[in-house]
Amino acid sequence: MAEYSKVINLKKFQPKKKILNEKELRIQLAAAYRIFNHFKWDYLIYGHLTARVPGPEKHFLINPFGLRYDEVTASNLVKIDIDGNIVEPSKHPVNPAGFIIHSAIHATREDAHCVMHSHTTAGMAAASLKNPIKNIDFSGTMFADRIAYHDFEGVTLRQEECKRLSGNLGDKDVMILRNHGLLSVGSTIAQAFIRLHDLERACQVQMLARGVNEEIIEISDNIAKAHATEIENSDKGELAFKALMRLMEKKDPSFKN
Repeated sequence: MAEYSKVINLKKFQPKKKILNEKELRIQLAAAYRIFNHFKWDYLIYGHLTARVPGPEKHFLINPFGLRYDEVTASNLVKIDIDGNIVEPSKHPVNPAGFIIHSAIHATREDAHCVMHSHTTAGMAAASLKNPIKNIDFSGTMFADRIAYHDFEGVTLRQEECKRLSGNLGDKDVMILRNHGLLSVGSTIAQAFIRLHDLERACQVQMLARGVNEEIIEISDNIAKAHATEIENSDKGELAFKALMRLMEKKDPSFKN
């Protein structure tokens, strides 16, 4: 198939963007932690999701280090500044590796209001491959020419890694941390979530498909790139994230506390 014709304008399906206040932001981010737990994307007490608090200070919210994801609530999220200082009283510390990764991006990407990082089995397996995401499925082709890469440097505890990490991300919205895991950014929590969800699903499919002794059908570059553009112009994950928030409320509404 040499040509790819235009489809309907998917932007009309995008819900109107709402600017959240801090309380609403806390509830959404706490829900995201519970959703990660629901999908079994958490890794003991490690991994981190952050959201920038509205205002000029560049404060952001991060999980209390030491708590499981199913223990995170709106009120126990820790507010820190771009230098890693806790700016409001909290009885919990923060993960120093989380601070390095997230501050590097929040400091340099004005559009990255939310950053998510995971250590899933499929994500870490794909991150160990030289060419982790090929154009072989619906999810993988969402990221045709849209994935950034950052080489493994050990546990992210060194401040000097910030510049390399943010530089490698550039203007892309998802990144594979080689031999480590996955990362996504978004202008909203929902957008960062759906990008990580789709990248995670792509990794799962890649590991399964490439693990069998059969010839794999690859999708052409022009089809893959057109598909990626169409997905990017869809609803930005808002509808799916709201549906999952309703599921979390039904399952255990304590995340709103």
